[in-house]
Amino acid sequence: MELEAFEEIRKFYCRNHPEVTQGKMMSSPAIHYKNKVFAFLSRKNNMVFKLGKGFDLNSIKVELGEFSPFKTKKPLSGWYELGFEHRENWMPLTELALNHIKSE
Repeated sequence: MELEAFEEIRKFYCRNHPEVTQGKMMSSPAIHYKNKVFAFLSRKNNMVFKLGKGFDLNSIKVELGEFSPFKTKKPLSGWYELGFEHRENWMPLTELALNHIKSE
């Protein structure tokens, strides 16, 4: 179910944005803009978004977790994850991530 929801979003962005392509991030399915990852599905089946170091977590209505793929290291700065139970927010957060990566 999680992969199907992710794939629907990925196909939408690849179809509607010419510079968005499919790819991988840490062996997981990802969405790229000009070969840079801005969203992917983690091994825990959470969707992960690159929103940037300065992203205001209070600007959205859901609580995002910091993405921390390594047991002994700090979370990846500017990357946030959201579980499948909040999948209705995956599409708007993908849009925010795309806008962020375009502004880098």
